[in-house]
Amino acid sequence: MPCMVIVGGFYGDEGKGKVVSYLGVKDNVAVAARGGVGPNAGHSIVWNGRTYRLRMLPSAFANPDTRLLVGPGVLVNPEVFLREVKETGTGGRCGLDPLCAIIEQKHIDQDRGSAHLSGEIGTTGTGTGPCNADRVNRSVKLAREVEELRPYLTDVPLVVNGFIDEGRNVLLEGTQGTYLSLFHGTYPYVTSKDVTASSIAADVGVGPTNVDEVVVVFKAFVTRVGAGFLKGELSPEETVKRGWVETGTVTGRLRRAAPFDFDLARRAVMLNGATQIALTKTDIVFPSVKGVKKYADFPRDALDFVESIEREVKVPVTLLGTGPAVEEVIDRRIG
Repeated sequence: MPCMVIVGGFYGDEGKGKVVSYLGVKDNVAVAARGGVGPNAGHSIVWNGRTYRLRMLPSAFANPDTRLLVGPGVLVNPEVFLREVKETGTGGRCGLDPLCAIIEQKHIDQDRGSAHLSGEIGTTGTGTGPCNADRVNRSVKLAREVEELRPYLTDVPLVVNGFIDEGRNVLLEGTQGTYLSLFHGTYPYVTSKDVTASSIAADVGVGPTNVDEVVVVFKAFVTRVGAGFLKGELSPEETVKRGWVETGTVTGRLRRAAPFDFDLARRAVMLNGATQIALTKTDIVFPSVKGVKKYADFPRDALDFVESIEREVKVPVTLLGTGPAVEEVIDRRIG
């Protein structure tokens, strides 16, 4: 690589966790660092027959040799972080930056008690927006001030850039999706900061010249949780008919669904400077690809779909998810 940024191309829920976990194992990643907002984004990983839903730790935990770090630009809920460390059994290789801002109960109360945020905007109620507001106002508590986090404090930019300088493989994991970006999304129905590739790198402390690849993750259809415009939105009945029903990892709310949007995909590639595309849940739109091991064995309709994405977006589709498990991926980088 050696440094690759993984970002969502739509409204979140594209399957970034699966892609990161696959690459963590396949590319023997030395360190995976999470950028983005905070515990308002959940990534689901199916590994060894168990489903993990992570909101703080990087999804590359499946590789026992990978260090797992949280960059200084990320908001941290100590309770969530410590619970995930325990659940994954990764305490000896986890770290977070001393400059991470801390979500306190007051932020959660403000989030859930706001008719604008929880009602009109439809936030996750995890306190990230009020916490980011306090960070801008320079009044937020930092991780270095929280006693129970001290064993995990790590100079994340120093560690990550050290691995890059050594030529080791590094993954920077983004959260949410391009169109939930505070700057580039469907404002005001967005998250509380930018979440495109350049900001994910900045969250971790990696300069733009040290990024080698940007993988934008698209799902084979589009979903969205909460309020905001969704082009081509299907009725609940049609969503059920197509088998596209999903619920949010953090909120448990039903995701609204629509067909793949080529216009959104093109703009996401532009905004993120994407060099590769990972396409997940092809098995949901094309059930016959479930269990297929080689791209050449895809049925013609699925091949036409992938080729149309490459033709319209002008970026290669290098990774194809054919099922929920980490290993259910066709990797076209290696033939």
